[in-house]
Amino acid sequence: MNKEDIITLPNPHLRQKSRKVHTVSSDIRTLVKNMTDAAIDWENSRPHEISAALAAVQIDQLERVVIVRADFEHKETQEFTVLINPEVVKYEGDVVLDYEGCLSVKDVYGKVPRYDKIRVRALDASGNPVRFKASGFLARVIQHEIDHTNGIVFIDHIRDNKNAFYRLDESGDLQQLDYDEHIANSDLFND
Repeated sequence: MNKEDIITLPNPHLRQKSRKVHTVSSDIRTLVKNMTDAAIDWENSRPHEISAALAAVQIDQLERVVIVRADFEHKETQEFTVLINPEVVKYEGDVVLDYEGCLSVKDVYGKVPRYDKIRVRALDASGNPVRFKASGFLARVIQHEIDHTNGIVFIDHIRDNKNAFYRLDESGDLQQLDYDEHIANSDLFND
């Protein structure tokens, strides 16, 4: 798969809940490979961005499968951790505002509130149960992807905050968007 296989808003599938995975089968392993290929292809086409993570729904597969980049700092390290049926079992710490983007929301970024510490339960790529704590950017990324499995897109958290929307300019800097001009009448929200 490649970046063209990543669906974007207003595709209604991004607003649907994904199905729980009961068996880590060869189909799920193929799904993970397809997700990884699409995420890497997307990243390779973007000079200022990394593909931090991807949920299966973003390649139009309604399965509760998420891949999260193993190294956020080095773009050349394109390895991902697989989380199957991930869920936050406890939110901790403070709610922090920070920037988020999404491969399924073209050219729009937002300043989104998220907990800075979470405890997560999931299955790994082999189907073994895993539990771990995440903080900072990793906690943000995991919450973003779990939202995808529940049919929630990051812009849903900020839709009423006209000052929370941004666009990346040619030099890789975020510039605030005029809400009325770029967001209010867009097809980002399916009301």
